[in-house]
Amino acid sequence: MAAKFKMSTRGVGQMLNSPMIAGEMLRRAQLIESVAVSISPVGGRGDPHPGQYKRSWYAKVERKAVGRSRKKRPVGVVGNSAYWARWVEYGTDKVPAHHVLLRAAQVGGR
Repeated sequence: MAAKFKMSTRGVGQMLNSPMIAGEMLRRAQLIESVAVSISPVGGRGDPHPGQYKRSWYAKVERKAVGRSRKKRPVGVVGNSAYWARWVEYGTDKVPAHHVLLRAAQVGGR
């Protein structure tokens, strides 16, 4: 006869806030960041800031409210501090969208 399992919601909460989970969130964020850096476009001739977008990626772990309980949990965050990053990601009427973060998350989020 199989033993019965009774889940401890307090124990699950402690596990989700553990350094082990925070470390895994940071590992995944850094993996996505490294892919984003590798596929980032670099401006050509005439670009006043060549390579700045590529150098502006960051990865970190923040504690954010998630789920229905809204309890704070470690969350991996990947971003780009260049003010024009949104235009590189989504494009404009003159510049095509590059979707760097989207593609990096698809490839590196494993």
